[in-house]
Amino acid sequence: MAGINDYKDKLPPALFETLRELTKDFAAGKLKAIADAIVEELADVQVEPGESVGIVSAESIGEPGTQMTLNTFHFAGVAEMNVTMGLPRIIEILDGRANIKTPMMEVYLTSPYNKGKDIKRLANLLKETSVNDFASGFSIDIAERKITIDLDKEQLDAVGINAATVTTSMKKAAKAYTPSTVGNSVVLKRKDKDESINALYVDKEKFKKVIISGIKGITQVLPVKRDEEYLIVTAGVNLKDIMALEFVDENRTTCNDIFEIVKVLGIEAARQAIINEVYKVIENQGLNVDIRHIMLVADTMCNVGLVKGITRYGVVSEKASVLARASFETPIKHIINAALIGEVDQLDSVVENVMINQPTPVGTGLPGLVMKVNK
Repeated sequence: MAGINDYKDKLPPALFETLRELTKDFAAGKLKAIADAIVEELADVQVEPGESVGIVSAESIGEPGTQMTLNTFHFAGVAEMNVTMGLPRIIEILDGRANIKTPMMEVYLTSPYNKGKDIKRLANLLKETSVNDFASGFSIDIAERKITIDLDKEQLDAVGINAATVTTSMKKAAKAYTPSTVGNSVVLKRKDKDESINALYVDKEKFKKVIISGIKGITQVLPVKRDEEYLIVTAGVNLKDIMALEFVDENRTTCNDIFEIVKVLGIEAARQAIINEVYKVIENQGLNVDIRHIMLVADTMCNVGLVKGITRYGVVSEKASVLARASFETPIKHIINAALIGEVDQLDSVVENVMINQPTPVGTGLPGLVMKVNK
């Protein structure tokens, strides 16, 4: 084992772990030969100095991007449950948009629920449910100044609550009323008698929106069977609250909102999510892009510890070169600002050298020639 450990710093962690698994199958001498061959192969596939990785990545993602369709996938049988796909989704991710069109989650479950046990009940527990979803009718008694909410018992039973639970939830939202449970109804009696009749109608509409059960932000739920296990797909995201539930497998549960992932799991998880989401879109379209190009884009978006879109307000605004910033959009603003503070451009990248008609410092243009002339 000591011999194998010598290669720990020479190989990426995943390769090193694979090599370590071979220790039981090969003799030490043979294993060393395999390890040396891997190190040599790894050196051969490294990027050459001066390789234009940014331009190659841009071309490799941009060219298949022109073949993408502008489609949206619709989940059958569920109203308002769409998934943005294709080019609009790629633009959404790479622009670093905080408000995406169709935020959604894939909620993986722990055993035995991932085999289908109580799957419908669990899905209903996640869905944000308001008073209006449980109510079969609302009535106003003007003389008594009270609002009566008749509840649908079937709907209450589906999420395992009763009229008393609804009454308790109404106490916070209806501070000017005294709530009480009468059979399968909630009666809200106004405390002060002087309030106008119009106020009762306004309050009735307000009470319809009071959240009784479920996770805030989850508007639709759909149990789905994938391979041999069940999971719940949701419209709307709330990673923190969902992961706190005991029947949820927090190690695999994920969402398509990069900013939600940053907030809950941090920047490294967000970087991985960008890679996964872009790759998923490209794969769904039947296109082929090497994952290294996507990894470079994700690194560029996340390297300052925040998610920055590839826009003039994001990644481009972080560039050290004035001319590189000016080449993207709004050139005059950048040049004036640089002139005002006396900014210096070192001309050490591609764009600025192209602009002033000099050889670019990439490929054969990278090394300089030093000559010693014999007199």
